[in-house]
Amino acid sequence: MSPAAPARPTRPARPVWTPWRTVFAFGLVSLAADMVYEGMRAMAGPFLGSLGASALIVGLVTGAGEAVALMLRLVTGPWADRSRRHWRLTVVGYAMTAVCVPLLAVTPFLGSAGLAVVATLIVLERAGKAVRSPAKSALLARMATSTGRGKGFAVHKALDQVGAFTGPLLLAGIAALTGLLWPGFAVLAIPGALAMVLLAQLRRRAPIATRADPDEDEDEDARPARGAWADLRAAAVGADLPRAFHLFSLAAALTTAGLMTFGVISFRLVEAGLLTAAAVPLVYALAMAVEALAALATGGPFDRWGGRVLLVVPVLVAAVPLCVFTDRLWLVLAGVVVWGAATGVQDSTVKAYVADLVPAGRRATAYGVFAAVQGVGALAGGALAGALVDRHAVALAVLIGVLQACAAALLWRTTRHQRP
Repeated sequence: MSPAAPARPTRPARPVWTPWRTVFAFGLVSLAADMVYEGMRAMAGPFLGSLGASALIVGLVTGAGEAVALMLRLVTGPWADRSRRHWRLTVVGYAMTAVCVPLLAVTPFLGSAGLAVVATLIVLERAGKAVRSPAKSALLARMATSTGRGKGFAVHKALDQVGAFTGPLLLAGIAALTGLLWPGFAVLAIPGALAMVLLAQLRRRAPIATRADPDEDEDEDARPARGAWADLRAAAVGADLPRAFHLFSLAAALTTAGLMTFGVISFRLVEAGLLTAAAVPLVYALAMAVEALAALATGGPFDRWGGRVLLVVPVLVAAVPLCVFTDRLWLVLAGVVVWGAATGVQDSTVKAYVADLVPAGRRATAYGVFAAVQGVGALAGGALAGALVDRHAVALAVLIGVLQACAAALLWRTTRHQRP
């Protein structure tokens, strides 16, 4: 009788990450990915121009990309909730960014086809943002349950912003050293690969990232029986979401419309002779740093007081034009700081509050609808500011104040009965 084969030693189970470590790792994923796509967005215009694009083509390509990034979420959000494939959509969306941006480095060598390939890659990268964003936010809301959603989203946003200003600065440095734009896109393959490696670690070390929330199962059981197309169509317009969510979305759209883009502010700085164009990126870096700090500072108060923290946003937004439309540099810089603080408070807490307003099984849907409504507000606000900032700055400041008064009223109505 042959001796029994020795038993194979069992591998020790990998330690499961704590909730805070999970949230922090997810924030590092966003940091690395933001370096990639914010670096691309910072250089997209000059790069297209270097390949022969006119100003009209640059506007069409970048505008189409942003439209896809916002409006496609009306489909990808409900799709994530219905299919329960939040994790898969998150990975696919990040992979699209990690692949498309570095591929821009080869387009100068494609001859006449280079411009068309660049335009396609830019739009595909923005589509990747739309694919992952609602699903990613739903996953983060699940991960941050134990840490407090306010603090969890705040830490994630702060790390996200680190990548948002590191990526453009990295590309600017490479362009200054080489005199070329395409090597910077090739270097961005490194943070793109790092983001994918971190996602793989999250899947192995953080079961909560892939395990469904029990509340989602209850929401699924409570869903009325409908056809797949009818269910997707109703979800895409938010027909099955609470009234408080729609009021809050409208309030956020109004604050976003009043919160002018930095492009308008920087245009005013240079046009008024307060700063040179070369100094504008430094002011933008200041705004991004303030935004990150404001996001971190808001998380704890949100967990204690809930959505009422957002009542400070309309006040900050209304104060911005009173500062940035002056001819004193120190006051304009103070307005930029207020702008960064308002953006940080809003961006770090709105997603946490949406998670509180809607059922767990509808979060990705809600994030998709919310992004679309907020995108309409951003588009309207940008057009309004661009039309009035040059000769009617006082009228623009008054109009922004009226919009913020309406936003504050809607926020108060939404949050007055909320329990933290």
